[in-house]
Amino acid sequence: MKKTVSMLIAMALTIVSGPVLAGTFGVHAPMVRMVPPGQTVSAAFMILHNHGMKERTVIAAHSDVADAVELHNHIMEDGMMKMRRVDAIVVPGHAEVVLKPGGLHIMLIGLTRSLEVGKKVTIELEFADGERLSFEAPVQMVSKEHDHSTHDH
Repeated sequence: MKKTVSMLIAMALTIVSGPVLAGTFGVHAPMVRMVPPGQTVSAAFMILHNHGMKERTVIAAHSDVADAVELHNHIMEDGMMKMRRVDAIVVPGHAEVVLKPGGLHIMLIGLTRSLEVGKKVTIELEFADGERLSFEAPVQMVSKEHDHSTHDH
């Protein structure tokens, strides 16, 4: 009985917030960080899951809510955590890469509208092979300890 209830809950969650799939590639649990009105920078987080055998490489991201959208990572340099733009995010075959605060993420720079909790942001990933995957990410709060809005870009 317990197993059946767990399975039903998992199925319901998948239906409500299911992954966005394009062939063998999926985007799971996407979200955009809510920032106060007037802020010009935010970030998007998600899990990139490659269900195929061949590695997939994300080379760019696009969104109509920002003038520029960049792939970023945090690195430790000279004893300090610094944010750096990266050229690509590689997702090996049958693997996932987590985009999260303090790690790989997508920067939304020069916001063109306010990001209110509960609203959706359209993001499009561009792959090295030319394929594109578009999805919506809800705007959500991120805890203060993960706030990176003060980093230089």
